[in-house]
Amino acid sequence: MYHKVRPAIDSAIVPEQGTTKGGQPLSYNRAPAPDLAPWIGRLYVTKVAAPADYTLQCGLFNDTAFLRIQLAGLWEAETAGGRIEAGNAAMFCGPQSHRMPIRVTGSFISVGLAFRPGACTALRGPRVGEHLDRLASTDLVGIPSARILAMLEPDAEPEEWFHALEAMMRKRVEHMGAPLPDPISARFEDISYRDPAMSIADAAAACGVERRKLERVVNRDFGMAPKQVLRRARALDMASFLRGVADKDEADEMALRYYDESHLIHEFTELFGISPRQFAQTPQPILTLSLESRQARRLEALHRLEPGQTRPWE
Repeated sequence: MYHKVRPAIDSAIVPEQGTTKGGQPLSYNRAPAPDLAPWIGRLYVTKVAAPADYTLQCGLFNDTAFLRIQLAGLWEAETAGGRIEAGNAAMFCGPQSHRMPIRVTGSFISVGLAFRPGACTALRGPRVGEHLDRLASTDLVGIPSARILAMLEPDAEPEEWFHALEAMMRKRVEHMGAPLPDPISARFEDISYRDPAMSIADAAAACGVERRKLERVVNRDFGMAPKQVLRRARALDMASFLRGVADKDEADEMALRYYDESHLIHEFTELFGISPRQFAQTPQPILTLSLESRQARRLEALHRLEPGQTRPWE
């Protein structure tokens, strides 16, 4: 299913971190320091060169809340709260229920981290359900954007940025007494990576709770109902395969999560706005970057890939 469709690339942009075997852009991303692993899922840096007057039209689709810091580029996003335009800024991005259209003009630099489900709850941060499909300045969630931007020297190396973000998060964790996210959320996150075709009844049993308890915790920490979370995870895995940033050995398993091709087309189109074939045939550089980072996180979480190990698509 779509095995012979070669994912399209955008030749107008040049990713500084290189490309995959198939020419798809790569970011620099890694797992957090071990002491921060309960709260942070991933850190990333994306640097892309493009003509000053070139506007890249793409999208974002993330399954967790993010802290995103834009150090260069003019961004525009179509959010649940309306259109947002921003230059250099630190933004809190809630998880997404579907692809969010974005446009970026000129070269851009993006630095950030992905929060693990339940981290915002444990650290008394934003309620992710109130930020579903939305972006907001970190000013609105208690962390001045200007302070975050001041922490990151524009010409620094990616690891310097990561260390600054980790130090900021470490202070927050220590200040709050290092409360761990709900273990139910951690178990459900694992299910979303390992077997997103699992029934909610089976997922509740695997988490050791009644279905109603699972639904309450997941709605609180993921911002969506459990069924929606697993449906989104299936689609994100398939999208990663279509963009060439997934382990090809999992292709058949990913396809079997759908009843048939029509089921795949229906769900994928509903979440991404276009069919799987159109998705593969249309350049998706920014979305591909986030999909690649998620797949690296997923494979490491499932112990199919060691941190720092060469990824199947590289």
